[in-house]
Amino acid sequence: MEDKDIMENLLLLEKGACDLYLHGTIEASTPEVKKVFNNSLNDSLRMQENVYTAMQNEGWYQPEKAEETKVNALKKKFSEE
Repeated sequence: MEDKDIMENLLLLEKGACDLYLHGTIEASTPEVKKVFNNSLNDSLRMQENVYTAMQNEGWYQPEKAEETKVNALKKKFSEE
């Protein structure tokens, strides 16, 4: 397994963990439980960002830039609702 594959797997795992922690935060039954899930979510988001940044630095994750016309069309659509 190559480094790129390992990093892609880490990124996917972190995204999945974020999703689980988000739902735990939303569904928490007590403030204490909510705080634990929320702290875990924030930690996981930082880890996801670190993995993403490392992949970008290696040239393994290069998001495409959105076309300005598409961005403007979405802005217009959601500002009208």
